[in-house]
Amino acid sequence: MSATDLNHLSASAIAQKIAAGEATAVAVVEACLTRIEARENVLKAWAFIDPDLALEQAYASDRLDTDGPLHGVPIGVKDIIDTADMPTAMGSPIYADRRPATDAACVALARAAGAIVLGKTVTTEFAGSFPGPTTNPYDATRSPGGSSSGSAAAVADYMVPTAFGTQTGSSILRPSSYCGVIGYKPTFGTYNIAGIKAASQSLDTLGLHVRDMDDIPLFTSMLVNRPLTPLEAPASAPAIGVCRTPLWDIALPETQAAVEDAAARLTQAGAVLRDVTAPPSFDDLEDARIAINCYERSRHMQYEWREHRDALSDMFQTVMQTGLDMDYDHYIAAMRQTEDCRVQADALFDGIDALLTPCVDGEAPEGLAYSGNPRLPGLWTAIRLPAISLPTHTGPNGMPVGIQLVGRYRDDDRLLAVAKWVLQKLGSPTLG
Repeated sequence: MSATDLNHLSASAIAQKIAAGEATAVAVVEACLTRIEARENVLKAWAFIDPDLALEQAYASDRLDTDGPLHGVPIGVKDIIDTADMPTAMGSPIYADRRPATDAACVALARAAGAIVLGKTVTTEFAGSFPGPTTNPYDATRSPGGSSSGSAAAVADYMVPTAFGTQTGSSILRPSSYCGVIGYKPTFGTYNIAGIKAASQSLDTLGLHVRDMDDIPLFTSMLVNRPLTPLEAPASAPAIGVCRTPLWDIALPETQAAVEDAAARLTQAGAVLRDVTAPPSFDDLEDARIAINCYERSRHMQYEWREHRDALSDMFQTVMQTGLDMDYDHYIAAMRQTEDCRVQADALFDGIDALLTPCVDGEAPEGLAYSGNPRLPGLWTAIRLPAISLPTHTGPNGMPVGIQLVGRYRDDDRLLAVAKWVLQKLGSPTLG
């Protein structure tokens, strides 16, 4: 592998090569910067990128004698996550060139483990619905999804091996599906979210965009302070529940086909597949999540609403007004519904290792004004379950279409093991 190909490696492979003396942090960062220089004018994945600062970190990393698990590994950081040495503008002119005083917890932990923050990736406005400038890496006329648009696109385009994203509805899984990478949203509360601009305190979850499953336990070990153990697929074929959900009808033919094809091929590979039906209380669960999001956002963002309303997009103002108009009893009813459904979800996993469900409505939408339907992943975000999108299929236009696997509450390790097995059996399509 030439030095210019180092940007194609996973975070795990980069860490191993640097630890073995087979590569340097400078060479890896230079390879990433070369890719960014070649593609950023089209992709527009970065809200802030300073090559000199990135190389300064890399040179310092190569001078250090450290065995940190992320030593020399470049990462992307979604631009609602604070960084002390870079602006955090949150996709809004209100905070253009804002310089936080400190790093967010996840950034501080990553730096302590030896990671190099390559730059800040584009987010939709305050991680909401109004899109930024990022394009899809496989078709610049299509959306990369949101809200973690820059993170997913940069990882897919080999600009960086791993990037932090956040999810309040579908903001990790949807862009990962549209861009053809792996998106992981852990069980709510697994990763610390201090220093991340709040959207909905009851739903906000920090997660990852990666190209290799092995990068997930690598970052998890650093973020939660647990020993790093290799991610192994189950020794025997897993039991998988196929849950088409009450939202099956909003899935386009390519998504329905992806789920059915995955189920058929996994059965052929030896998995035990069983249809699972969500209880009736799930029928309007996504509506409850949207209500919670609107209500809590309208409280978090009173300063922006009162002092800078004209700088907020019409989309965002609608969300804010919806939350402000909502009475507390309606909000509490929505919260209780999500809590009740979370408990009821345990029964879905009786004899089941993970659920196979639709991830997105279809291929990435045409144009950049709409970042996609959030409802299919949002259903599971509402009840705080771990979920992962896998880049296993394509649609009629050759664009990525992911499937979603959902795990039992606090059973992330089993979900990841099953996901590795599923990806080994299904593989990923070759995209242009």
